[in-house]
Amino acid sequence: MSDRLAALRAATADLQPPFAVVDLDAFDANADSLVARAAPGTTIRLASKSVRCRALGDRALARPGFAGILALTLPEAVWLAADHPDVVVGYPSTDAPAMAALAADPQLAARVTLMVDSVESLDVVEAAVGRSPAAPLKVCLDLDAALELLGGRVHLGPLRSPVRTPVQAVALARAVLDRPWLHLDGLMAYEGQIAGTADGAGPRLRQLAVRAVQRASARELAQRRAAVVAAVSELAPLRFVNGGGTGSVEQTSAEPAVTEVAAGSGLYAPGLFDGYRRFRPRPAAYFVQPVVRRPSATVATALGGGWIASGPPGPDRQPTIAWPAGLRFSPLEGAGEAQTPLLGAPAAHLRLSDRVWFRHAKAGELAERVGELHLVAGDALVGSVPTYRGEGKAFL
Repeated sequence: MSDRLAALRAATADLQPPFAVVDLDAFDANADSLVARAAPGTTIRLASKSVRCRALGDRALARPGFAGILALTLPEAVWLAADHPDVVVGYPSTDAPAMAALAADPQLAARVTLMVDSVESLDVVEAAVGRSPAAPLKVCLDLDAALELLGGRVHLGPLRSPVRTPVQAVALARAVLDRPWLHLDGLMAYEGQIAGTADGAGPRLRQLAVRAVQRASARELAQRRAAVVAAVSELAPLRFVNGGGTGSVEQTSAEPAVTEVAAGSGLYAPGLFDGYRRFRPRPAAYFVQPVVRRPSATVATALGGGWIASGPPGPDRQPTIAWPAGLRFSPLEGAGEAQTPLLGAPAAHLRLSDRVWFRHAKAGELAERVGELHLVAGDALVGSVPTYRGEGKAFL
């Protein structure tokens, strides 16, 4: 990695920090790895929120093994559907204007699939579009994939859909089919406690506990997901069954009921993936900040740098310092909005205008901080592409 970082630093030496860099060699290798990790016949649906750059999303989607997009919001899905024929909205929407736009355009309605997890979700859609859209609106059922213990008193995993059982899924599917202006298109279940939880980070006892939960959850979910898919399929065929994420590609795609796995974070390989045991993607996305202060002979302070990831506050949500090796954050300030004091032996040798390279803890959130991503291939800077923000879009 040190040799690769040296090449990236040389290629971007003329850029003025702060800036963000994507290593296309690593990005492409990670895309190939995601496809290779999937079971034969299972495709990768691009999780666009983890990339937030149309050019790089298209780069991944051009590879065999990738098909379709999982968008974060309905307005994003409508925007992306201008160029892509298969966009699923990953979360239920209450955006009435976006739903009305979808209902008024038969081509959009054919390209975008809404997410629903309750009859109330269906009622929201109906209130926004009425009972006679220009074309039937496609919907996907969201199945809760968390592991529940002690009769539901312990919930291990994301708090998502209220639909968990075949009986509940069939009831919701019937409610969809009772509305002829809707079309039941697919089913999704995201097991964040497996795909989004590192099993090789933190104290040993925590690692063992995470692995035990993941094994138990995988066994339980495989049986329940198969039963739900079988029950719903008796009512209507499902075009797709989506599950998993970058952290669970092998496990999720091995389930016969699953036809595709959503993934995107593994393309950039952010800092949180350093704690996974089962796979090791190549770091592909960085941001670079200049040193602007020397508070003492042993401290170098970078401009900004506090690009903290979402989720429970903690050290794992801070950026990872990629270069110079050996730097660490000040325990009293951490990575800050305005400045980031850096400690460690290399700090004594940093001078004003020197650069510090960081990796964001999560993937697509980096793109919300910059308007463009500079691209390096081999040893050369080969161009730059706009992020969503650079195109004037801020969906969430």
